[in-house]
Amino acid sequence: MSLRHALLGLLADRPQTGYDLTKRVEETLAGYAWNAGHSQIYPELKRMTADGLAEVVDEGSRGSKVYGVTEAGRAELRRWMFSPLGEAPARNEFVLRLFMLSSLDLPDVRVLAEQMAAASDRQAVELGHTIKEIEDATPAGQPHGYARFAAEFGRRWFEMQRDWARWLLEQLEQAHRDTE
Repeated sequence: MSLRHALLGLLADRPQTGYDLTKRVEETLAGYAWNAGHSQIYPELKRMTADGLAEVVDEGSRGSKVYGVTEAGRAELRRWMFSPLGEAPARNEFVLRLFMLSSLDLPDVRVLAEQMAAASDRQAVELGHTIKEIEDATPAGQPHGYARFAAEFGRRWFEMQRDWARWLLEQLEQAHRDTE
């Protein structure tokens, strides 16, 4: 995934200023899917405009520009959405740490697994609150929208990490009992 595709997706939702996009990235994507600050977003908006993927659709106060996605931008977003997931190199800090567990002493592995379980549980609970906020803000009889789907995926992902860390602790305890 690239910042370009994240911005195209956000602009496909509605036209926005660079400031609006920065806030939406911080509020919805940062920490879960993609991080980017205004120092990355504004130059990428200029490149997207030059490449015909976005356009200035309005100008606000103090010269702020409101960007919208073009048809070429929608086509690029669609192309990316249907491209194979394996195109980008995998980056998962949680999994990287799993590969490095052998570098720690057993007591440290236990401490790290407990920390992973607790941190993942906190994230799952936080996303549970986010899901409730989405549901509460949705008018009766209306669908919750796609943000609800993403939040549910994140909640389940963190629950899986928590459950795995607890499983690891059980495995370590069982191995300790078996060697006594």
